[in-house]
Amino acid sequence: MDNEELKVLKVYSQNKETDLEFSGTVKLSELLEANGLMPATPCGGNGTCGKCSAYFNGKKILCCQARLDEGGELYLPEKKILNKIKTDGDMPEFTIKEQDGYGLAVDIGTTTVVARIIDLKTGALLPAVSRENPQRLLSADVIGRIQASIEKGKLPVLEGLIKETVQDLKEHALKLNGLTDADIRKTVITGNTTMLYLYTGRMPTTLAYTPFIADCLFGYEEDGIYYPPCFGAFVGADIYTAIVASGLIPKDETALLVDLGTNGEIALYDKGKLTCCATACGPAFEGTGISCGGHAADGAIDHVWIKDGKPKFSVIGNTEPTHICGSGIMDAIATLLDLEVIDETGAMPEPYEFAPGVVLQPKDVRQVQLAKAAICGGIKTLINREGLTEEDIKTLYIAGGFGSYITLDSAVRVGVFPKELQDNAKVIGNAALSGAIMILLGAEKKFEPASVETECINLAQQPEFSDLYMESMFFE
Repeated sequence: MDNEELKVLKVYSQNKETDLEFSGTVKLSELLEANGLMPATPCGGNGTCGKCSAYFNGKKILCCQARLDEGGELYLPEKKILNKIKTDGDMPEFTIKEQDGYGLAVDIGTTTVVARIIDLKTGALLPAVSRENPQRLLSADVIGRIQASIEKGKLPVLEGLIKETVQDLKEHALKLNGLTDADIRKTVITGNTTMLYLYTGRMPTTLAYTPFIADCLFGYEEDGIYYPPCFGAFVGADIYTAIVASGLIPKDETALLVDLGTNGEIALYDKGKLTCCATACGPAFEGTGISCGGHAADGAIDHVWIKDGKPKFSVIGNTEPTHICGSGIMDAIATLLDLEVIDETGAMPEPYEFAPGVVLQPKDVRQVQLAKAAICGGIKTLINREGLTEEDIKTLYIAGGFGSYITLDSAVRVGVFPKELQDNAKVIGNAALSGAIMILLGAEKKFEPASVETECINLAQQPEFSDLYMESMFFE
């Protein structure tokens, strides 16, 4: 039998042309993935998000779904550089433990990864480096990555992607600061439970099935890296280190800490007890899952306001708008609520165009409603469970990348937070990384959650959560 004729696919991406040869009929995603060219698929390759759309021989296709039996030309979407990754965060006053050399703190977020070198002797913070988490190529959220690990055998790929990224960031930071690998004496890596599982190559089976009890909660050092403790399967080391950075425990006040990102994590501290939970708010807050949404990169509408009775907006990079990022989505919905384009149920009669190609769809509003109801419903459940009211909360600490850029008025208008908490809100930036830095510097134990009674609860098992979630779906 004669060999099948080889066909050529010309791939145009990032101003480069790559020729890929194949024979017979191939799945496009496998061909691209094998050559490191597959675009991100936040929906896990299910063909629902549309983010891997491309043009093949002049026709729009989804790379995750297409099969090719002929050669031709494929134009992939441009990969944008993120401009607004939050690398700084507040820290309370504390006495450092003087040490020699330098330390490395890393925050592995679901969306972004940030690394920073610290002078262990003086406590000086050297410039931070950051980039997108490349695991987003397989899925935008932790559930999709857990499924990819278990059902598709992708754990080695996910582990390799994140380890390579952390190593690249480390090398970049060392070069930026004129240091060598030998100068790093200590490393702390924080992140949610799934991110630490994937970084350490641990199969996340126990995170995938009820009763969702993690078989590893970290809190140990291995190969020179310290992984802070996790509270549970979906309340990870990132909320632990954020609590450290908030300084709320030694203040002994009734306070809430909410880490807003792809995953929503909430901690309530009252009378020496810390109660934590996680809620699946999904990637809508960060632009993913929104039809015209995307990252905080050049071309993103990042803020919207009303002027002369009409919406006005700013664009990152002062360029023509191409999409809208998380903070812009929050502002946009708040603005359309004030203009009565959206009603209290979330109904919007027709799509609203902010700019050519940047159109907010009714289904996008629904995605934000689901996300904000999860956060607000989770907050109210914790408060009610402990026999408190919103008026008892002395401080609301808002942490996380998305939480650092939102307009607080918009977040309250949309209903992410109960309005009673607005006047006592404090944005503390990338608290997860700050807490990791404090651990490197030997922060006093009084800042750490291990010094108080802690409880991690599953919201799905709280009878009132369902009702509070449904109530929080509405806009006031």
